Formats: sequence, structure tokens, C-alpha cells
Amino acid sequence: MTLPMAKLTLGPVLYNWPAEKKRDFYFKIADEAPVDVIYIGEVTCSKRAPFFSPFIPEVCERLEAAGKEVVLSTLALIMSKRERKELNELTVGSPWPIEANDLSAISLLRDKKHIVGPFVNVYNEGTLEHFYNSGASRVVLSCELPSASIAELGRTAKGREIEVQAFGRLPLALSARCYHARSHNLTKDGCQYICELDPDGMDVRTLDDTPFLAVNGTQTMSYTVNSLLGELQMLKTFGVTHFRLWPHDMDMVEVARIFRNALDNPEDSERSLGLLQEIVAIAPLSNGFFHAAEGFRMVE
Repeated sequence: MTLPMAKLTLGPVLYNWPAEKKRDFYFKIADEAPVDVIYIGEVTCSKRAPFFSPFIPEVCERLEAAGKEVVLSTLALIMSKRERKELNELTVGSPWPIEANDLSAISLLRDKKHIVGPFVNVYNEGTLEHFYNSGASRVVLSCELPSASIAELGRTAKGREIEVQAFGRLPLALSARCYHARSHNLTKDGCQYICELDPDGMDVRTLDDTPFLAVNGTQTMSYTVNSLLGELQMLKTFGVTHFRLWPHDMDMVEVARIFRNALDNPEDSERSLGLLQEIVAIAPLSNGFFHAAEGFRMVE
């Protein structure tokens, strides 16, 4: 059996990083990281977008000059006329491929080549086939799918591109309310961009002080850091073609090198996991969803 060529991708930055920091991050990725596809764009909160937007053409040109494929990601929750207008402009005029993270974006991109992002739920074969037939060239699967479901969707894809979320805190839900602002006794409209204080999200603890989740503005995320490093070879046999790393405020170049090596040299997976654990200091690693267990668990 010939396995598909495994490509490593870097998802859009989900957190509120200063614009210059984000620009320099992408420059470093362009120059040093063994990543094939880079997603760029504001997914979480449209209020953040204007700060980084002026840098996008320069960043995209730098990435393409380094041989990377660039994809622009749309907002995951459209709630205002302004956001609808910006989405329309992006889908009509973008010189780069679009990752649609909302059904309204998919509607605008119908019959045009695009990517279905991870914020659009794809749980079954019929939904996957529908999106392919509507113009999707690649579908990013939901983070909570167990291995049996991924395998079934891989069979349905029949060689077409499928992407899984292989590293990073998992985006679980989005809300119209801003948890970050509320935690600082601020309103969403007057948030003062307080989420910038937490470059990897703000930890949430239970009443008995047990780490539970993380929040990022309007987004609920896993507390643990998902890692499918040990499952990469199995995923390749399922037909998965692309493996996504979510950016974090850590050495993402080294994270990319570890995953690239594990994809190419499966015999190094145990050593690679040890190296990854040394880099990830914000929370424990987990892979529970893949093994049909609680998401926060690490199944050996």
C-alpha cells in the first residue's frame, strides 16, 4: 500500500499576539521551519484583525519565497454586518486560497476551490462528500474525532486531501461572549484587548484548583496540549495527508522539526516525544480524543 505524501501545516495563530511579534514569528517560520502549508488570518476575534492586516502581504510574500503554500483563514463566527462585508471581500478578492471556518464562507466559496477548516463540523461520510462535491480541495477534521471515525472518513476521501489537528491546545467552542474580558470585569466592547496578556490562552481551574480548560477571548480551548506524535504513522495509513500544528508561544521551529522527523522516521517516535515534552511547558500533553477517551488523557 502506497501511503500519501505527508505534509506538515501550521494553523493560524489563534491568540492575540502583538502584530510585530506575529510578523517576526512568520518570518522565522519561513526561514527555518520544515512546514509545507501556512494558514494566516484572524479566526477568533475580528477586533484583533486590523493590527496585523497591514503585514499580511509582506508575510505571505516572504513565506512563498521560502517555498511555503499560503492559505488565508476566515473568521470562525460571523456576527455583524462589518464581519460579513469583510468576509465577502476576502472570498472575492484574495490572491491566496481560502480556508472557510464558517458555513457562510463555504456558501460564498461554493464551486470554487477552497479548504474546509476545523471550525466546521465534519463527523460523517455524507458531510465530507458534500463538501468535496461543493469545491473543497481539503477538509480539516474536527479535533474530537476518535481513530475509528478518522479511518472511515479516510476511506470515504479516496485519496483526496484530509487534515488532522496533530499538535496544540484544541479549539473546542466559540461564543458571542468574551470570557477574557469578563474575567477582568470588562465588557466585550470595552475589552482593552486584555487577551494579549495570555499568549497561549488563560488557564481555567475548577473550584478545587484543578486545571480544566483554557480560554482565548471568545474561545474555549483544551487545557492540555494535544499531541498525535505517536499516532502519525497510523493516521497516514488512514489516508490523512496533512498534519496541523497550532502555533504557540514556544519554539515552534523545533516543534515542526520534531514532527517532520517523526513523519519521515517512525523509528524515532519515542525519542521525538521526549524532545516534545521538554519544549511544551504550558500544560501536559494529551491524545485522549483519538483513543476514544477523555480528551485530557495521554494514552500510551
